[in-house]
Amino acid sequence: MLGYGVATIGPAIAVGLIFAAYINGVARQPESQSRLQSIAILGFALAEALAIIGIALAFAIQ
Repeated sequence: MLGYGVATIGPAIAVGLIFAAYINGVARQPESQSRLQSIAILGFALAEALAIIGIALAFAIQ
């Protein structure tokens, strides 16, 4: 379980970078909010999928 805790650092950083880029993009071009929002949500889902796969593997290995 300690390994899983360390492995979640990557997706956590990725989620932070995704939403930081989303906020920056909307601040620069507010009219593109709807397009950027769907891309940010997709990126968030993919990054969180890595964490979910990691916890599934952590339980499967034990």
